[in-house]
Amino acid sequence: MSDTTPEDYAAQAAEQDGATTGLAGREADLLRFATAGSVDDGKSTLIGRLLLDSKSIFADQLEAVEATSVSKGYDYTDLALLTDGLRSEREQGITIDVAYRYFATPNRKFIIADTPGHVQYTRNMVTGASTADLGLVLVDARQGLTEQSRRHAVILSLLRVPHLVLAVNKMDLVDFDQSVYEKIHAEFTQFATKLNIPDLEVIPISALNGDNVVTRSEKMSWYSGPTLMHHLEHVHVASDRDLMDVRLPVQYVVRPKSDEHHDYRGYAGMVAGGVLKPGDEVVVLPSGMTSKIAGIDLFDREVTEAFPPMSVTVRLEDDVDVSRGDMIARVNNAPQPSQDIDAMVCWMTNTPLRPRQKLAIKHTTRTARALVKGIQYRLDVNTLHRDQETQELGLNEIGRIQLRTTQPLLCDPYSKNRTTGSFILIDEATGVTVGAGMINSAG
Repeated sequence: MSDTTPEDYAAQAAEQDGATTGLAGREADLLRFATAGSVDDGKSTLIGRLLLDSKSIFADQLEAVEATSVSKGYDYTDLALLTDGLRSEREQGITIDVAYRYFATPNRKFIIADTPGHVQYTRNMVTGASTADLGLVLVDARQGLTEQSRRHAVILSLLRVPHLVLAVNKMDLVDFDQSVYEKIHAEFTQFATKLNIPDLEVIPISALNGDNVVTRSEKMSWYSGPTLMHHLEHVHVASDRDLMDVRLPVQYVVRPKSDEHHDYRGYAGMVAGGVLKPGDEVVVLPSGMTSKIAGIDLFDREVTEAFPPMSVTVRLEDDVDVSRGDMIARVNNAPQPSQDIDAMVCWMTNTPLRPRQKLAIKHTTRTARALVKGIQYRLDVNTLHRDQETQELGLNEIGRIQLRTTQPLLCDPYSKNRTTGSFILIDEATGVTVGAGMINSAG
């Protein structure tokens, strides 16, 4: 029996998830975080500040931004120009699409999903935040919490983003007043008690001037918490993954055609949960055939264990029938195949979702067809009111629905596993993704 604990696997997962050697000689893991906020709260400026102060932009990029800022008559460098790359965004002064940005520090690598603030782009925010480890919500210190701020927090909570940072921006415009920060802090903390937010940090900043972004602000000596960058570098996310329930959706069956490996047969996929080791007894679903793991391979070597989010090829001792869409799990801890799904869905197209509608559904590596059995309610993400009289879900609306699928899905509740608990809905005629779902239960 191994003495390795789930915490040990969490630490190893951090190393596997995009590990690189930092300047200090440490292993830098990857943090995915999504930014959200109302228009003009300063998201793009904040991201520009993070890129600038982490030395993640080229000199010529900075020179171009400085020149543009001067030509516009600004007496400061408009860091938002580093991120608002779409011409229509620059013309309107708002962010309308999800923009992914990458930067690194000696401690960690980062992927930022810069999501739009407008309610009509809720689907874009859901897309950007669906894989995030942390959600960063900005509020303008002058405006305080707005309807959009609350809506963004609700969406991040629905998506089970485990860590949330509320950045109270533009503190320079309220003379770094501690009482302004404390009022917003108290109001948001009270609101967060209604949501599923396991980890909340509230940080006062000035993105324009850099106060408490990367370096601690001397103008807010009353604040004793971490700077934003320090928190992003040190928030612990690897243990957020499910390391108990083994789930390996099979993406591809590996059968090399070379004479050297003509007997090789492996099952490739990304580990969605649990820890796999050679010798473990596993079951292949939905067939129910059992076997033991003969070996686990990465691209260039064999490994002694696999855990989320590693992409591996698993070899079994027995020649069992396994194909794409199947799932490898533990014999006594396997998901129950189900064709009846209860889920929360964000609808992403102009044509409304209605009962009796037929769609394609993609869950992990399995694709099937689905019938909308009914709509239980539409959720008002501003007030959390449940409209149980609704007969349809419109563009950017979120609601609870029931589905019946043509093939059993091997799923878990989204609250337990964000990978095996999620799916997308596809219009069969056009191939366009029209909905994103989070499974409540399956029966």
